[in-house]
Amino acid sequence: MQIGRYLLKNNLIVAPMAGVTDRPFRMLCKRMGAGMAVSEMVASNSLLYGSEKTKRRANHEGEVDPISVQIVGADPKMLAQAARYNVDHGAQIIDINMGCPAKKICNVMAGSALLQNEKLVAEILETVVGAVDVPVTLKIRTGWDKANRNATNIARIAESSGIQALAIHGRTRACAYTGDAEYDTIRAVKSVVNIPIIANGDITTPEKARYVLQHTGADGVMIGRAAQGRPWLFREIAYFLNSNAHMPSPHVSEIQQVLIAHVHELYGFYGEQSGLRVARKHISWYTKGLKGSAHFRHQMNQLETVVEQLQAVNDFFEGLLQSGESLQYAEELAA
Repeated sequence: MQIGRYLLKNNLIVAPMAGVTDRPFRMLCKRMGAGMAVSEMVASNSLLYGSEKTKRRANHEGEVDPISVQIVGADPKMLAQAARYNVDHGAQIIDINMGCPAKKICNVMAGSALLQNEKLVAEILETVVGAVDVPVTLKIRTGWDKANRNATNIARIAESSGIQALAIHGRTRACAYTGDAEYDTIRAVKSVVNIPIIANGDITTPEKARYVLQHTGADGVMIGRAAQGRPWLFREIAYFLNSNAHMPSPHVSEIQQVLIAHVHELYGFYGEQSGLRVARKHISWYTKGLKGSAHFRHQMNQLETVVEQLQAVNDFFEGLLQSGESLQYAEELAA
């Protein structure tokens, strides 16, 4: 899959997720088979540039190319400034967020709220594309609500503005994350533009990835929540698309190794105390569906030191290994 000057190794992309797609997670997913990973969104407000939180989000040291950074905002000039700032700090692709449904983002007319103002969408896209010499991509939803689906209009605007790829979450802003993804809408968008289209929403298995690619005609798929605690999903999808066969599920020992390495990277990236707190949600995702995990997660979330957290994780997995437990996901993970 080609985005501007960058040829991706495949068409499997990690969706930008606030509080999740930090550098350790992006690097892990790329190692596990993703062709690209988009950073969590960075606010365009220049006053935030000096904060530690923003500096961390713009940290791409050691990350495999291409480095894609998502920016969010509603002011064209400020978004252009944010794009230049991130390019100066290593971004190779700039992604513009017009898909976030969160109230705090929409209340300032950013994210998916922008879909209500096509004129402003065009101004933002043209301004940002003109501000940087790297590919600019866009992520949207199908519209503001079911009565106002305008993804095809936005796609035409994006293409004429110089956007190099368009990712579409197959829901309206009003739907948030409920209901089924609208793959028919994504197919309709694909039929009216020539830029690469990336389908997003409810892609949880290799079979679903193949179905979405075939049904929509999309050039790639973007996977978010399904990869939380399952970064190997990307290699499983890649293998299935290439061979029409399934990879064996990861052994409990491999899950343990991946998780331990991941939390160590989180400790190093955030510092031990912040890393400990960030690691809790990842540990919960990795262990969901494993035998005895509900009790383990409750106990683990009470722990206050890195030593205790690591010991608890190792004890949990050693117990699974000693009992001969194989990886059996709960049904909801594959739904």
